[in-house]
Amino acid sequence: MPTASIAGSRLSTLSFIDPQRQPGWRHAVVPAGDPRGLAAAPRPLAVEVAGAGRSHSLEEWRDATWTTSLLVLDGGRLVHEWYADGLGADTLFLGASMTKSVLAHLVGRACTDGALGLDDLVTDHVDELAGTGWSTATVRDVLTMTSGVDWVEDHRDPASAASRLLGCFPDGESRALLLEVRPGAEPGTRWSYCTADSQVLDWVRERATGRSYADDVARLWADLGCTHEAAVAVDGRGVALAGGGLAATTRDWARIALLAVDGTDDRGRRMLDPAWVEAAARPAYPFLAPGRLPSSITTHAGFGLHWWPLDPAGDRLTADGSRGQLAAADRSTGAVVVKTSLWPYDDFLVDRQARDLSYLGLHALLDLFATSDPTP
Repeated sequence: MPTASIAGSRLSTLSFIDPQRQPGWRHAVVPAGDPRGLAAAPRPLAVEVAGAGRSHSLEEWRDATWTTSLLVLDGGRLVHEWYADGLGADTLFLGASMTKSVLAHLVGRACTDGALGLDDLVTDHVDELAGTGWSTATVRDVLTMTSGVDWVEDHRDPASAASRLLGCFPDGESRALLLEVRPGAEPGTRWSYCTADSQVLDWVRERATGRSYADDVARLWADLGCTHEAAVAVDGRGVALAGGGLAATTRDWARIALLAVDGTDDRGRRMLDPAWVEAAARPAYPFLAPGRLPSSITTHAGFGLHWWPLDPAGDRLTADGSRGQLAAADRSTGAVVVKTSLWPYDDFLVDRQARDLSYLGLHALLDLFATSDPTP
């Protein structure tokens, strides 16, 4: 894939909202291969969000959670779309860790195609990881972030391993850093949020399929009918930040959530095995169920296969990125809500309240399509 910096000619005409504020990132460009616009049927939504000690109207909730864009689909049709001043349908929004859920789709397709198995050892595909923390981990372990490696995801500490990993973009060698990660707990026994697991997962996927992250996203983009180019951050060796570097329009993020509903595209063509879709939406272990994760992460979601279940049955799930990047779907109704945001990150209490309130708002919006006519 071609690469460009954020100020490069391929990207200079597009707005690019970057929650991590990494102005020097280099990017591979993902083309829109077979664009198909979303059908539109706009209508007002009557919703109140109860949270943070009060009731919020839709507009108040947007403001209280620093929303930069909000989109709602009903049956694949666009019923609500809003952007903050200066932003719009052509703006690329960095999904941060929503990128991990796109990776899940790519891994799911590799498993559906038979190139990869959940019980494969990581080292079956990437022998360079022998002797590291992933020596005995399986694909399932890194998908569920239960690899047990010695890793602390702390982006507020500039000296942390997680900060060092981000520091490999644009000019470093991110995979060399992964070779330094040591074992911690036995795989499958402990959950810890770990972007390094995502980077290893993508390395495994790349070896199994022969496609880079950007090339595989381009294949996905064409099959989904995404209407705009996307961009993914790459390091000095061209390795993608598969755990956090994809930027796309809000409408195209909505297509990612739609695929999680039943594994088919807008034409009804199957892209993911139904068993994969079910597994991705459900917590793999009791300690991954909603309400069972560390409260510092969230009390509103659990963890599936790089997706976040919003209920134990996996009827609702979301992609989730730092500072309020969310792409949620209700698999029982097909409704989708995408919310991008730019709330303060340094104050963990502000971050936690905005995240909690955002999750409550996702449910309130999805409830409209589960219980009644969403119009006033």
